[in-house]
Amino acid sequence: MRTVEQWLDEYGESHRNAINKALHWICVPIIVVSLIGLLWSVPAPRTWQEISPLLNWGLLFLLAGVVYYLSMSWSLAVGMAVFAGLVTLAIVGLQSLPWPLWSVCIALFVVAWIGQFIGHHYEGRRPSFFKDIQFLMIGPLWLLSFIYRKMRIPY
Repeated sequence: MRTVEQWLDEYGESHRNAINKALHWICVPIIVVSLIGLLWSVPAPRTWQEISPLLNWGLLFLLAGVVYYLSMSWSLAVGMAVFAGLVTLAIVGLQSLPWPLWSVCIALFVVAWIGQFIGHHYEGRRPSFFKDIQFLMIGPLWLLSFIYRKMRIPY
């Protein structure tokens, strides 16, 4: 099993161009919100709704992601749990728009992925997930690692 540093270093190899990095700071969070929003839109069992109106497929995916990050780094998992809370708040906000959540999320997802591919065009390298699908989970962690380094938080 790779260490968190190995994952981040390998992901970073195809994310050195300044334009690509900037687009990732914009697009990765939007992709996460839109993906979770799409999962949020899938009907959940009624028994889940009786437990909490927030208990749905999107929230379960977020929780599973935090567990995945916990397997690599407890401190980064804490940061990702905070990010998961922000994603949840963003989705609750998106639900107040006059359009169905799923339609807003599809639009955001498509536009953000276009931005990602534009960034990789400038980078001159393919996105990491073409090599290993797990890199789709590393993108948000890679961004968080920059914040941690700036704040001198060990991970």
